[in-house]
Amino acid sequence: MTLAFSSQTQSAIEFAAALFRGAKRAVVLTGAGLSTPSGIPDFRSEGKGLWSRDEPMEVASLGTFRTAPERFFQWFRPLASQIFNAYPNPAHLALAELEAAGRLQAVITQNIDVLHQKAGSKRVIEMHGTMRTLSCTQCFRQVESAPYLKPFAEQGVIPHCPFCGALLKPDVILFGEQLPQKAWYEAQREARQCDLMMVVGSSLEVLPVAGLPIQALDRGAHLIILNNTPTYLNVRADVTIGEDAASILPAIAEKTLHG
Repeated sequence: MTLAFSSQTQSAIEFAAALFRGAKRAVVLTGAGLSTPSGIPDFRSEGKGLWSRDEPMEVASLGTFRTAPERFFQWFRPLASQIFNAYPNPAHLALAELEAAGRLQAVITQNIDVLHQKAGSKRVIEMHGTMRTLSCTQCFRQVESAPYLKPFAEQGVIPHCPFCGALLKPDVILFGEQLPQKAWYEAQREARQCDLMMVVGSSLEVLPVAGLPIQALDRGAHLIILNNTPTYLNVRADVTIGEDAASILPAIAEKTLHG
């Protein structure tokens, strides 16, 4: 089914596709808005975002996890359930298609939901950690999250290490934790080497990741922004589209790959 877009949106889609076709090294930076069509809430939407209901430092900080882990897990359980039950949406699939066709070098993501990988993306740089694995707080061994995620999501069974019995922590970055160094270096390298960066579903409000497009722009890269609300970099973007990524990204991929 072909969606009907306004003439302005159609022009923006065609311009974005032309930039992809002309790029030698394109990268995409994705945020929570990419996964909301998959049923995973974002953090900052008025009335619906996670931080409209909870104070992040009280529930999602490293300090809370260490001193009151039951409070963290109580807050985390609905989100874990949504992630466990989520499937990639057409936007995730479009990015995987662009990568498979050689039009996209890497996805830098602020998301922890692993939906890029489930969609088929191979080069995914996870800036805020991942729900794929859990790490023991005592012996530091890492385990796959899948056997623990379902009983936790469905019955509230808090995960414990199969080796030493200590608490397992999801390998997501909480407030008060440093970004994963390897991912941060990789993301900066991609930002500095790309000639096209596309921002999808990110309000560009969380530093230091929000500064990556500046690094790309400062080295002459083109910038596309696809986000429901304006960002601080809209004025510097070649193309801005304020619509749903799940409908726009497939159209851009289709136009890029098939004209």
